[in-house]
Amino acid sequence: MSGADIAWVSVSTALVMLMTPALAFFYGGLVRKKNLVSVLVQCFAIFAVVSLVWTLWGYSLSFGTSVNGVIGDLSLFDLSNIEPTTVGRYAPNIPELLYFAFELMFAAITPALIIGAFAEKIKFRSLLIFTILWSTFVYSPIAHWVWNTGGWLRSLGAIDFAGGVVVHVAAGLSALAAALVVGKRKDFEKRREFKPSNIPYVLLGAALLWFGWFGFNGGSALAANEIGVSALVATNLSAAAAVVSWMVVDWVVKGKPSAVGLGVGAVCGLVAITPASGYVGVPAAIVIGLVAGVVSNLASSWLKNRGLDDTLDVFACHGLGGIWGSIATGLFASKAINPNGANGLFYGNPSLFVAQVVAVAVVGVFAFVVSFLLLKLVGLVSPLRVSAEEEEVGLDWSQHGEKAHGED
Repeated sequence: MSGADIAWVSVSTALVMLMTPALAFFYGGLVRKKNLVSVLVQCFAIFAVVSLVWTLWGYSLSFGTSVNGVIGDLSLFDLSNIEPTTVGRYAPNIPELLYFAFELMFAAITPALIIGAFAEKIKFRSLLIFTILWSTFVYSPIAHWVWNTGGWLRSLGAIDFAGGVVVHVAAGLSALAAALVVGKRKDFEKRREFKPSNIPYVLLGAALLWFGWFGFNGGSALAANEIGVSALVATNLSAAAAVVSWMVVDWVVKGKPSAVGLGVGAVCGLVAITPASGYVGVPAAIVIGLVAGVVSNLASSWLKNRGLDDTLDVFACHGLGGIWGSIATGLFASKAINPNGANGLFYGNPSLFVAQVVAVAVVGVFAFVVSFLLLKLVGLVSPLRVSAEEEEVGLDWSQHGEKAHGED
C-alpha cells in the first residue's frame, strides 16, 4: 500500500464528510427562517443513520460479490472479513476499510440532497424511515450497477468518475418523485417564490460544498496522482463557469445578479462535472459548467411556473445537472486525460455516448419509480406531511421544539 495514497484518500474522506453539514447550511439558508433548524437536523440525522445502514448492509449490497450484475451479496455484512490491514479490492494501494469510509460519505450525502424537494413540509419520523429504505433499495443497487466491477451498467461500458449518475441523477429524479408525492406547500400557488432566511448561510454552504468537492472528485482517483489533480482542476473550472453563466442569465432575465444565484450556480457546475471530472480536460470542463448554469437556471423558473413545488430546486440542479454531466462525459471523455477511462463521441467512440445515455435513462427511471413507491409505502405507516397548523408554525418548532435564534 502507498502512504501518500492513504493520506490523500483519508483527507478526501474528511472533505466529503464536510459536505453534508455544508449542504445543511446551504439548504438552511434557502428555506424560511421558521424551517432553518429542521433542515440542519435532517442533514445531521441522515448522516448518522446512513453511516449505520452503510456499515451493516449498504456497503455489502453495493460492493459485495455481484449477483448477476444486479446486487451484491451479504458477504461484507457489518464489515465481515474486513480488517485494517485488508488490501482494497477496488484500490489495492489503500486499505479496504478506507475505501469503505470514502464511499460512506457519498452514500450519506446522496439522500440528504433529496430533502430539498420536500423541505418545509415533511414529518421528521417519515423522513428517517424513507432514508433507510431509499439507501437500501435505491442507492445500493445503483451504486452496484455502476461502480461494482460486476455491475451490469459498468459491464455495458458506462463510466461515472465520482457520482454523476449514482449520486446526482439518482437524487435528482428521486427528488422529482418526492415533490410530486408530498405535494405543494399550502401557500405555494399564491407566492411561488419564498424569500431565503439567511443568504450568508447560502454562500457559506456553497463555499464549503465547493471546498469539499475537491475531495469528492479529486479523491475519486483513489490515489495521490495526476488523475486526481486533473479532476480537481476540472472541478474548480466547471464551478466557476457555472457561476458566471448563471449570473449572466439572472442579469438578462431578472435585471440583477443575485447572491443566492451565484451560490446555486456554483453547485450546479460542481454537479455537472462530477461524472466527467477524471476523464475530461480544461476546455470541456468549462463548457460543461457554462451549459449547466444556463440549463439549471432556466429549468428552475420553468418548473416553478408549471406548478412543481420542488422546494429548493433539487431536480433542476442535481437531476438535470447530473444528466447533462453524465451525457457530456460520453461526448468529451478522452483517454489522453485518463488512459484507464474511455474516449467519448468527439474522440471517435460513439459506444461510450450510447452507454452513458442508457445509464442515465435506466437510473433515472429506476430512482423515480422506486422512490415514488417507497414514499407511498412510508405514507401508509406514518403521515408524510406535517399538518397545516404545523406547517404554519414551522418545522423547527413543530418537529423539534426549537427555534434558530431562541427567545428574545
